[in-house]
This record gives sequence, structure tokens and C-alpha cells, in this order.
Amino acid sequence: MSETSTANIGVVGLAVMGSNLARNLASREGNTVAVYNRSPERTRLLTGEHPEAGFVASETIEDFVASLQKPRTAIIMVQAGRGTDAVIEALTALFEPGDIIVDGGNADFHDTIRREKAVSATGVNFVGAGISGGEEGALKGPSIMPGGSVEAYKTLGPILESIAAVVDGVPCVTHVGTDGAGHFVKMIHNGIEYADMQLIAEAYDLLRKVGGHSPAAIADVFTEWNSGDLESYLIEITAEVLRQVDAATGKPFVDIVLDEAGSKGTGVWTVQNALDLGVPVGGIAEAVFARAVSSHPEQRVPFRAIVDARPEIAVVGHTFQDDVRQALYASKVVAYAQGFDAIIAGAEKYGWNVDKGAIATIWRGGCIIRAQFLNRIVDAYANDPSIPTLLVDPYFAKAVADGEAAWRRIVSTAALSGIPVPGFASALSYFDSLASERLPAALVQGQRDFFGAHTYKRVDRPGTFHTLWSGDRSEVESAGSSH
Repeated sequence: MSETSTANIGVVGLAVMGSNLARNLASREGNTVAVYNRSPERTRLLTGEHPEAGFVASETIEDFVASLQKPRTAIIMVQAGRGTDAVIEALTALFEPGDIIVDGGNADFHDTIRREKAVSATGVNFVGAGISGGEEGALKGPSIMPGGSVEAYKTLGPILESIAAVVDGVPCVTHVGTDGAGHFVKMIHNGIEYADMQLIAEAYDLLRKVGGHSPAAIADVFTEWNSGDLESYLIEITAEVLRQVDAATGKPFVDIVLDEAGSKGTGVWTVQNALDLGVPVGGIAEAVFARAVSSHPEQRVPFRAIVDARPEIAVVGHTFQDDVRQALYASKVVAYAQGFDAIIAGAEKYGWNVDKGAIATIWRGGCIIRAQFLNRIVDAYANDPSIPTLLVDPYFAKAVADGEAAWRRIVSTAALSGIPVPGFASALSYFDSLASERLPAALVQGQRDFFGAHTYKRVDRPGTFHTLWSGDRSEVESAGSSH
């Protein structure tokens, strides 16, 4: 080890997230942080603005590696894709067996699996770590979801625990599982985030268009809700956004923002991978699709021009506001349940031993979907780690049952008033699908057997069957399987 090897952790990539993470690391006792950015100007800017951090700055990646104590540990915070691969290749060429490379960006977990396999072949440890909480979380304490090897976590764990958010004395970080597990769980986190935001937006739309409330009044409603079972970061910031007034026009901020929402891909990835896993995540999918609809004014504008009339807003009673609250809570429960279903299916497919209760625990602080009822999810998995769905846990089953009548009133009112509520409606349909004694899938199987001989199973005896639809329509037992 050379005399310059003074840093126990390094950060590559010093845009806002990387800079804030580096500052967070430097603020914790025992950490000396090496920093490197491809453009030296950004490195100089960070070190110049924050001399108190005592950063060990380098302008070449060789000097950066030389500044790290062994086993060297570097966290990459660069844009996902080729840039990440380039940094990984450069570090792998300079690192030695036992050193650790951490990708803290929003990488596709398939890429993480590929990278971990390639890097670990050299003896260097590779860890894909999901980091949630945005710019503020990176600086003050994020929720961190690292994958990688158990060996790597022995070195990395204490460092990450030092910078993570803390709830009830517990750092919001856990070793999620091997190779791509961390980035997979972060992807699902972001998918749930999409659903949560969409449901809150639908609640706002109903309170405004049906309830007749102003944005400022709705901000007060959300503030009130944030002191109850809906308490969460997203409910809290929704009130702040709705209370904001545009300085230039004096109008509510929400009224001067273009109603076209974009996305960065993780919500789409969640839906794509859930389809591959055969897991219904309708709440997340509808949230992704709602953003897609909003982003196509070239369809919305001409369609509005040919719609002659819209339904009258339905008349609602004095319980409407509380009905929206109950429908929002029930729908959120469904969205989280679907997200955890996807985690369970992904863990099974990719061979990860994911502790669902631990995931709920680390999501209680630092991350965007932090919410009071995550404690209830922790309890649910503590009571029964193999629970088939969170919706059968006694607490959540009661919460959904208690809100069912209000939920139905809200979805009905929205439909009668011509107000889109894809999140609320899909969550209710999922609830009804699980609750139905018999689904129309039997007819679908009959159709599939008719046109494609896909076979079916019977309710009254075992086996797989096919009807000779183009022949005498007799039934034969098949060696095939029903898909």
C-alpha cells in the first residue's frame, strides 16, 4: 500500500447524486472518501465547494485507484448503460482480487447479472446496489439495496450502514441477495412508486373535479391524511406541491404545469419483467400507461375535438372525501401487495434468498415510498414468511374489507362523471378477481382449445383434455399441458 492510499471508500461520477453520496460518506466518522469524475472540472468544483469533506481528489482513474486502501471499494454513480460498462472495465483492469466495485445507479438487473459474472471471474467483487431517496436521500441518508456476494458485503455493509437512513435504530440497508437482486428489488420499488404516485394523483383529481376543492384546500386534506394510516413521504410532498403558488401568474403551481408525465424506464422494466414472471401488477402497469396517455397530446387534442359532450359530474354526499381516502388506502395496499408478489417470483426464478420483511424494513426510511404501513408489512412477513399474498394478512385483509364499499362508490362515481381512475379501478378489479369463486378464464381456455388445441383441465377429474372441435366434438385425454 502506497503512502497515498488513504481513502477507505471512493466515488466515481460526481453529478448531483454522486456528489451528494460522496458528501454523505465524508460526513460519517471513520470515512475518508476518494472522488473521481471523467471531467476534472466537476471534481474541482466539488472539492472547492466542500473543503470540510476532506476529499482525496484525483484527475485520473489510475490516481483514484492508488488513493484507495485495500481491499479497494469504489461506488460508481454514472448514467446507466455504456458509461457504466466503461467505468467498470477501467476499474476491473486496475483492481485486484478481493477489491469491490459497486454500481449505485439505476441499472437493469439483467445487466448487473452479466456484469457480476464477468467481473467476479477476475476475482474482483461486483455489487449492484439500488439507492433510493433522490438527491436529498443521497446526502442525508438513503435506503440502500445491495446485491453481490456475502464476502463483499462484509466489507461494504458497515460503510453503507454508516450512510443509510435510520428508522427505530435500524439502518435502511440489507444484503438483498446475490448478483442482480439489489437492482431487481430497486426496480420493483420504483414500480410501486409509479403506482403510488398515480393513485395519489387520481385522489387529487377526484377531490378537485367531483369534490370541488381548490388545490390549497386539497393540500390541507392531504396534510390531514398524513397524520393517519396514509402517512408517507409521497402524501407529505403532495400537500407541499398543491400548496405552491406560481410567482409569475399567481395561479396554483399545479395549474401551470403541462399535464404530460414522463418516465425514466424503471416502471416500464417492472411491468415487462412482471409479464415475463407471470405476475399481475396491474396497478403499476396502469400507472405506466397513464403516463404514456398523458404524453400523447397529438391523440388527446383531436379526440377532445370530436367528443360532443361529457358526463355531468355526479352529485356526492358528505362522505365523499373520506370515501376517497379509503379507496386510496385500499388501492395502495393492492399496489404494494403486487410489488411484493413480483419480488417473490423474481427471487424464485433467479435463485435469490430475499427476506421480504427485511425489504419492507429498509423501505421505511430514506426511500421515496417510505410509509407508515410498511411496518405492517414487516409484521405480516414476521407472522408468516410464506404468506401467499399480503392481502390475506389479517391487518391488510381487514383494511381492504373496511374500505371496500367506499372503494366501489369512488370507482362508480368516477365512471359516471367521466373521470379516469385507472389505478383505483384496476386495483378494485384485482380485488374482485381474487375474491371471485369462478373466473371467466374457463371460457378463455375453451376458446384457446377450439382454435389452437391448447387443451384444458376439468373441475371433476384429473388430467389434461382436448375437444375435437372440427370433428365429432368428443373429448380426448391429452398428453399435453394447459398453458
